[in-house]
Amino acid sequence: MGQYGVVAGIRRTVRDAGRALRRPVAGAVRGVRKATHAHGAGESGLAKLIELHAVNSAGDMLITVALASTVFFSVPTDQARGRVALYLAVTMAPFTLLAPVIGPLLDRLPHGRRAAMAGAMLTRAVLALMMSGAVASGGLELYPAALGVLVASKAYGVVRSAVVPRLLPPRISLVKANSRVTLGGLLATGLAAPLGAGLHMMGPAWPLYGACVVFAGGTYLSLSLPPKVDSAKGEARAMLASPDHQRRTTRRTKPGLRTVGSSVLHGLQANGALRMLSGFLTFFLAFLLRVHPLGGLGPAVSLGIVGVAAGAGNALGTAIGALLRSRGPEKTIAAVLTAALGMTVATAVLYNPLFVVAVAAVAGISQALGKQSLDSLIQRDVPEQVRTSAFARSETLLQMCWVVGGGIGILLPLNGVVGMSVASAFLALGAATAVRGLLTAARRGSPHPRVA
Repeated sequence: MGQYGVVAGIRRTVRDAGRALRRPVAGAVRGVRKATHAHGAGESGLAKLIELHAVNSAGDMLITVALASTVFFSVPTDQARGRVALYLAVTMAPFTLLAPVIGPLLDRLPHGRRAAMAGAMLTRAVLALMMSGAVASGGLELYPAALGVLVASKAYGVVRSAVVPRLLPPRISLVKANSRVTLGGLLATGLAAPLGAGLHMMGPAWPLYGACVVFAGGTYLSLSLPPKVDSAKGEARAMLASPDHQRRTTRRTKPGLRTVGSSVLHGLQANGALRMLSGFLTFFLAFLLRVHPLGGLGPAVSLGIVGVAAGAGNALGTAIGALLRSRGPEKTIAAVLTAALGMTVATAVLYNPLFVVAVAAVAGISQALGKQSLDSLIQRDVPEQVRTSAFARSETLLQMCWVVGGGIGILLPLNGVVGMSVASAFLALGAATAVRGLLTAARRGSPHPRVA
């Protein structure tokens, strides 16, 4: 009896511990579902897209951890620069050629958006397994698989941007819906980063095994999206052209094929400069802080601080974008681009660790707010018949700008003043191109008043 009593006591203890652990987890899950399903998002299907994007972001982060440990952290700085340059050459350079094709190709598949998203997820699940055998050695066979992962990830991003308008609840504006989707991805990324680090301690291939499982789940979630995601009723393709070209082209095209307005074009120019800044800082600061860490700190801690600052800035910008509810999007884009330019100039002139952290945070805020405002402009100024196409093309162009910025960051010498001066130069070019047009468009008002 005594032995049975001990066993029964152990079982009760295990059950009680299980309940104690299950309650906070279940409560957290209920809280997350309540937030994602609020204001009609559950009924419209937007909540499912938020959950899918969270899964996508978590899987991408696990792959990033695996690649960073192989391509960047496992070798000395000089060799790491060579490896990352090779990574850019083998993956990013072909992507710049493929990126213009992704949007138009997916635009021709409006009835297969769920299948396209599921295909992007499944492709990355398979490629993650293929990469697991080569990640430890960092052999050349790793890079074609990494290119496939990159292309599939960007294809998912293009389709996701096109899907959001189809799942928009009546009580939520598009900019707020995109803010929810983005915040879901940011939270998942924050949770996946330490998980990936823990898996990496078990072996370099384990983060990729985890990514395979995550993307397999994402495949199922993609197919479970509402059928209206595949509806293309009333849609046509949008052209990103200048106002003069719009007037000439409109005479030769069918009435249903309209072009975007000047506000959207200037918003794209400004966001392109901000996306270049994001890609530039990602690579330039990663190498700079390995050689010249923040005062008195190690390289890993320095990178962690800057990464947290950028992530916190991105989350803060996304939250502010949701609160603004797309009021004055032209002025918002002009303001964040000017703020980013001012911070990079200040960092170049007064270079020190505090300004490095500040420029990462301001870049995160500016990119998030700029993208939210661009989404608002597309919703406001682009007719519904071509809105989905405009989202697809704008996302593709912005991804290409990130690639260009990353390439510049790799090529520059590891000098903080020089780097920030170069960043200031291309931001100044973006400001000169876009800010005046944005403010002029804001004074004129919207030619297509927003109804939402």
